Amino acid sequence: MVEVILRAVRVDVGTSTPLLLLEEVGGERVLPIFIGAPEATSIAYALQKLETPRPMSHDLLGHVISALGAKVFSVEITELRDNTFYANLRLVREGTEVEVSARPSDAVALALRVGAPILVNDDLMAAEGRVIDLEDSEETDVDERSESDLVAELREFLDKIRPEDFNR
Repeated sequence: MVEVILRAVRVDVGTSTPLLLLEEVGGERVLPIFIGAPEATSIAYALQKLETPRPMSHDLLGHVISALGAKVFSVEITELRDNTFYANLRLVREGTEVEVSARPSDAVALALRVGAPILVNDDLMAAEGRVIDLEDSEETDVDERSESDLVAELREFLDKIRPEDFNR
């Protein structure tokens, strides 16, 4: 497994779809994954450490896992099948490990909230990872970008999206 960090969350101009860029730690490959708008918003909230009046779904999941005496050991993006990425949550409870299937976007949102490492299968990174010079591209590094700008961009996207856009 290759450890990655969330390098950026962007909206792809061509498809108006949010995109995660997961960059390998100590390397130069980036794994791009298209995600849904609600998950992108949840990830942006986690990056900003925004508190909401009531728990969002990913906060709730983290609280449930903790209340059951378990811990998220890691999240793993495991494969790409039929243009769909798959992931697992690796939980540990009383010394026993449990794997739970998850969408990568949900897994990343949860990992950001509970501080769990994000891992990518070696073969998947070799096949789908790209060397992208994020410093010279139009993409902006999450650390260099204002968090409020990121949330504003996602809110603008959500304001413009229509239900029929999901039937493409």
